[in-house]
Amino acid sequence: MSAPLWRCPDCGRTFANPNQTHTCAPLGDLDRHFARTEPHVRQIFDRIVAVVSGFGPVEVLAEKTRIALHVRMSFAAFMPRRRWLNGHLVLDRAIASARFGKIEVFSPRNVLHPFRLDDPAQVDEEFAGWLELAYRVGRQEHLR
Repeated sequence: MSAPLWRCPDCGRTFANPNQTHTCAPLGDLDRHFARTEPHVRQIFDRIVAVVSGFGPVEVLAEKTRIALHVRMSFAAFMPRRRWLNGHLVLDRAIASARFGKIEVFSPRNVLHPFRLDDPAQVDEEFAGWLELAYRVGRQEHLR
């Protein structure tokens, strides 16, 4: 069983670690992130959320500069652009794929995989598999 989450008394966000450093700010409106995008960009994002929701509960956090998916920790982030969706997944190991940009290793089990999606069809079986791996990192299953 996992330790209970710590809730920031000021912004209400939950974190796996007590008093975790964060940008303490109220969450915004999700639709604001898509106000200037083409409709397919929102469709890409909604398809991702539908896939991830199939793995279990997930919070969608509309932050000031990004949208994060969060369980015990944030495991994916998205920055909508007019014609595409930029984002990254946090995985527990590096996965080589032409679909990822420059992979950044923050620790042996905290590896950021950036991507760009131009079409909802790119959220295919392979990408869904990576979403599931990232969701498990968000649940901190990789630490058990």
